[in-house]
Amino acid sequence: MGRPLQVGVQLPEAEREAPWPEYAAMALAAEAVGFDSVWMGDHLLYRDPGDPERGPWDAWTILGGLAAVTQRVRVGPLVACLGFHRPGMLARMAATVNEIAEGRLTFGVGAGWNEPEFRAFGIPFDHRVARFEESFDVIRRLLAGERVTTHGPFVEVEDAVLYPRIARPPRLMVGSTGERVLRATLPWVAAWNAWGPWCGNDPDGFARESDRVSALARTVGRDPAEIERSVCVYVEVDVAPGERAFEEDAPPLTGGAQGIAEGLRAFAAAGAHEVILVVNVVTERSIRALGDALALLDA
Repeated sequence: MGRPLQVGVQLPEAEREAPWPEYAAMALAAEAVGFDSVWMGDHLLYRDPGDPERGPWDAWTILGGLAAVTQRVRVGPLVACLGFHRPGMLARMAATVNEIAEGRLTFGVGAGWNEPEFRAFGIPFDHRVARFEESFDVIRRLLAGERVTTHGPFVEVEDAVLYPRIARPPRLMVGSTGERVLRATLPWVAAWNAWGPWCGNDPDGFARESDRVSALARTVGRDPAEIERSVCVYVEVDVAPGERAFEEDAPPLTGGAQGIAEGLRAFAAAGAHEVILVVNVVTERSIRALGDALALLDA
């Protein structure tokens, strides 16, 4: 019997400062034990009252490295904030990583939410969704091979085109529950992603959000069956002291390989095509331990 769904894993974001060799080792471990994808969060800075300042390495640079050292797993940002880069430059970055990955990039997109990091790096936070709408239109058209000119309130490009020409555009995925963001992207994306706490880390909550996406897809003229469903799910692996605090209203999957496999099957039954594990703690060791749960799915 084949596996009922794809399973990915998010690599460390800001839980700790991980060096590049550890990222490479984790990605290779994920590939070895049967994961289908590895993901990097796209953030610049966390500055929360009462917590130490922290931030991850640049997501796109790490993704380029992961694309080069792996052979099978898909790679992607979870998800790329379109506000962090000019859209034409971001399209070029995605095309380049996809070339290194030989077509294995899933280009997750979102509008961002963490205002302090926008302010710290001089990035406008106002009209966030309107900026996203204009940027996404430019990005998806460039990646489709179009020559693009647009003069909007926030984005201007003049006869932009991507060279070298793209043999295979990356797969697009939107990570959002915002109606405007979804309306802008659902006509074009291959997949929609939900962050676990948005639905309580619960299959029934995920199914409700997925039904809402289906309804919105119909209103923009898209067959919901064409849009794959992805969900990030909190997972607790008892192999090392925890690094990440999960929200109380989004309890993680637990129970060792059997319990985690059962939880994954429940998300598959709720309509998920892919589950991306957000692991406490995520290390090469815990990724290899999660291989036992994947083996149960394959059985």
